[in-house]
Amino acid sequence: MDAIENLMTRRSVRKFKPDMVPKDVIARIAEAGTYAATGMNWQSPVIIAVTDKELRDRLSAMNARVIGMDTDPFYGAPVVLIVLADKSRPTYLYDGSLVMGNLMNAAHAYGVASCWIHRAKEEFESEEGREILRSLGIEGDYEGIGHCILGYVDCEMPAPAPRKENYVYWAE
Repeated sequence: MDAIENLMTRRSVRKFKPDMVPKDVIARIAEAGTYAATGMNWQSPVIIAVTDKELRDRLSAMNARVIGMDTDPFYGAPVVLIVLADKSRPTYLYDGSLVMGNLMNAAHAYGVASCWIHRAKEEFESEEGREILRSLGIEGDYEGIGHCILGYVDCEMPAPAPRKENYVYWAE
């Protein structure tokens, strides 16, 4: 797919089939995330690729508790790519956000639907979240940036919202 067309046709999806995305496709999407621009090329983010249903469901429950929700905030997506970034780097929040963008655009290029789900910060500031990181061997002062949920769409693709007026200002 043409890069510009990919950028302009990607949409956030909130209804997924339970079908698992093949591991090699997940790996390519995650790899694309590692090529996001980062301040001074410090590469402050890390990506956790969650395909284990038990951990995925635990993360969903943690995320739901943050906002008092009793439904799955991951909308049934079978895969969660968690982006965290090293808070010792002054650009960590921007770096992690760029990784999230790369993940979503790469997923679209591979025919996989995605959506950015927030509250990773709150999840991984909790003792339960820190325990999950320790269990995965992740040490350091990381902040959760977001969850990039992945799967196959189980609904009509959302139409693009009209672009707002004055989105771009020219200084000529």
